[in-house]
Amino acid sequence: MSDTHLPRRAKRLPDELLAELPRADVVFHAGDWVDAATLDLLESRSRRLVGVYGNNDGPELRARLPEVAYAELGGLRFGVVHETGAAQGRETRCAARFPDLDVLVFGHSHIPWDSTAPGGLRLLNPGSPTDRRRQPHCTYLTAEVRDGALTGVTLHRLPRR
Repeated sequence: MSDTHLPRRAKRLPDELLAELPRADVVFHAGDWVDAATLDLLESRSRRLVGVYGNNDGPELRARLPEVAYAELGGLRFGVVHETGAAQGRETRCAARFPDLDVLVFGHSHIPWDSTAPGGLRLLNPGSPTDRRRQPHCTYLTAEVRDGALTGVTLHRLPRR
């Protein structure tokens, strides 16, 4: 997930998303939490949380989270960052900035994204579960790692509140 912006854009995370947390081996959050209570909630409900701060996150969150986070899962090297710049040229920029990764999870735009850069870097943006902006739905992503490959990447559309 990314760009939860609580409590500004919504009062709480959607129930559907909260129900997924204990099922996940790892939960990623690509920044713009806005409040530390959301970080505390995800830490308490997740087996493992990998998160970063975003441009809307203040000193308390920046003290607890890195700008870029890394995790190795099932033989794949993951990275998480909030901002990747403009959509045009994103794959080339990210492949150059993160040459040792297999998957990069990012946020900021609130626009879901799933692409593969030349060289194989997979770029994933889950959108936002609380602030759809110009998108038809609030969203989040789930994925599986099997036999060293990313499989079952699913964009979940949340019902309108």
